[in-house]
Amino acid sequence: MRVLGIVLATLFAALFWSSASLAAEPAFDCAKAESSAEKLICSNDELAALDRKLAEIYGGAVDVVKSLDAGADEALNTLKAYQRGWVKGRDECWKGEDELACLKATYERRIAELTARYQLIKGQAPVFYTCNGNPADEIVATFFPTEPPSARLERGDTTEIAVQGLSGSGARYEGDFGIVFWIKGNDAMVEWPQGTSFDCKVRAG
Repeated sequence: MRVLGIVLATLFAALFWSSASLAAEPAFDCAKAESSAEKLICSNDELAALDRKLAEIYGGAVDVVKSLDAGADEALNTLKAYQRGWVKGRDECWKGEDELACLKATYERRIAELTARYQLIKGQAPVFYTCNGNPADEIVATFFPTEPPSARLERGDTTEIAVQGLSGSGARYEGDFGIVFWIKGNDAMVEWPQGTSFDCKVRAG
């Protein structure tokens, strides 16, 4: 019985450490890790899980793009180029004071951005904002329960993605190229590309 107990304990330990090892594996091969970021991801379970999550979300985005009736090839090339650019930016986290915190925030933001842009989960009902007091100037905002929360902002033929950041009041969403969509009640203060600033209000009715 004692021998059986030792055998079972050994098997349990082997299974435990095997599971722990698997849990710590990101989507890429750690044996080929080169950058400081990749090496840290391979040594941290939380970052490894985020890397696997991003790989899943990115795969979903690729599937959405491939299903397009027109312009799929160009859209796929754009998505891949942006992802390569994101990886380069991720690898710059070593320059900050806290590389681990930087990597975590970078992964979470990218996951939120892709989820919102390609609508990989169900968003809330769209909210229609009238901007500059002009009914023809409208932003349609769809909010997604990502972590952190994200918003898909459609204005004319342009779609921008913003992710919620820190704010003393209201909900402040920030996107690329200096985009800010800061909500306070039914009002929104907006900074759009090319340095355009204006106010919007939820459309009545």
